[in-house]
Amino acid sequence: MATIIDIKIPKAIAAALRIPPNDARRQQLRVLKKLLKKARFTEFGQKYRFDEILLNRDPAQKFQELVPVHDYNKIYEEWWKKTLDGTPDVTWPGKIKYYALSSGTSEAASKYIPITKELLRSNSINYVRQLISVFGYEEANRKALTRGFLMLGGATDLQKGEAGWFAGDLSGILAKKRPFWFQTFYKPGGRIAAMKDWNQKLSEIVEHAKEWDIGYIVGVPAWCQMCMEMIIERYKVKNIHEIWPNFGVFVHGGVAFEPYRKGFEKLLGRPIVYIENYLSSEGFIGYKMREHAKGMQLILNNNIFFEFVPFDDKNFDADGKMVEKPEALMIHQVQEGKEYALLMSTNAGTWRYLIGDTVKFVDLERHEVVITGRTKHFLSLVGEHLSVENMNKAIEEASEQFNISIPEFTVVGFPYEGFFAHRWYIATDDKVDAEALRKHIDQTLRNINDDYATERDSALKEVFLEVLPEEKFMRFMELKGKLGSQHKFPRVMKGKMLDEWNRFLEKGSLT
Repeated sequence: MATIIDIKIPKAIAAALRIPPNDARRQQLRVLKKLLKKARFTEFGQKYRFDEILLNRDPAQKFQELVPVHDYNKIYEEWWKKTLDGTPDVTWPGKIKYYALSSGTSEAASKYIPITKELLRSNSINYVRQLISVFGYEEANRKALTRGFLMLGGATDLQKGEAGWFAGDLSGILAKKRPFWFQTFYKPGGRIAAMKDWNQKLSEIVEHAKEWDIGYIVGVPAWCQMCMEMIIERYKVKNIHEIWPNFGVFVHGGVAFEPYRKGFEKLLGRPIVYIENYLSSEGFIGYKMREHAKGMQLILNNNIFFEFVPFDDKNFDADGKMVEKPEALMIHQVQEGKEYALLMSTNAGTWRYLIGDTVKFVDLERHEVVITGRTKHFLSLVGEHLSVENMNKAIEEASEQFNISIPEFTVVGFPYEGFFAHRWYIATDDKVDAEALRKHIDQTLRNINDDYATERDSALKEVFLEVLPEEKFMRFMELKGKLGSQHKFPRVMKGKMLDEWNRFLEKGSLT
């Protein structure tokens, strides 16, 4: 479905040879047609008349007309549940051999996201593309790219289902299915990678760290930071470069890096290159392709057909639930600076699937986006429209102002004296004046969000803040069975998880 290297022909030459422009819309239509052709004989393809869509003069419009949108609960109950019993050809040809277990940040039970061999192949192509792009970075340490690759991911020792499938963290599945040529570079190696106990895995990595020459680290910022802190402590060195002198590239994703930057850079002996990628359980969505890019470039010519739903009151209710028939735009119809929820159709049998992320285009010509939050992770009790992007910015500025590391935080909204209030829980082991921190965060949010500023002078009466040790946040995730690289602490606490968090803070347990 995709080549590893894209060959770009100058527009003048393409025009002279009468080669049609390979624009974003054309790329996306090509992807959609390939997906529809491949899946037209599945149960899903037959029900929603994929053959009819393919014969239509405007297949994208017909696709949107005939195929409903899905969130996880809808597509799982109606379709994916059958595949767990071994039923083939449900939403994608053949049987599903792997499932990524993804609990996100708000669901109580694990989600089973189908992983097909076609998706794994697409991901591998995109990984190689990303690696090749790094060679164009002027500030990248070329030696780093020929040294060991440390991947801090989930266990490769997967659980087996009765129908013969395997399930686990996506990072564990990817590590288990890594190509043979990657074995020489891959750390921590098969034995350690198979470990399910995250604390044991970290301890083993620390013990072997001095034996490895690591140049390239891939993982979620919080866990990579913790791992480096443990290594520095174990070997009594000043920074991680005393152990890994060739460490030069850090690839991260899943959460915004800026709140972690201050604490992360304290562990380094010299600057490194940071590369953000956008890898979800449902597919490899994009990555930072240019050294000083504002955002990540969407991968439009591989295996994902994208639709963009304006994240507004017309398409989403107050709890972030999408309406049944939302306005859905294609790549050539989006606008820069507006917030959109992502719908994806992929070669793993997801169709018009809401992954729950919201994005904003920062460069339309290059199709570069930044992740602004989650459809259900925002606060708007009285119209303050506080996004995760706003929260991250406030934490980033506070971290700089007070010279502290804030690896985790969460925010709660609640009724207060006939109106409403927010309460921030901040994780840091550094000394800080909590009241000064509260005022700084509040003022930063007033400066960057006009709606917030307006409501702070009316119905949003108060902002509270509590500083907690980092261990408190980790312990909560451990009690919920969500300790590890694939699990992210929710930036907004609501519902059942908020009840558990309150009990945990009061009693030290979830019950």
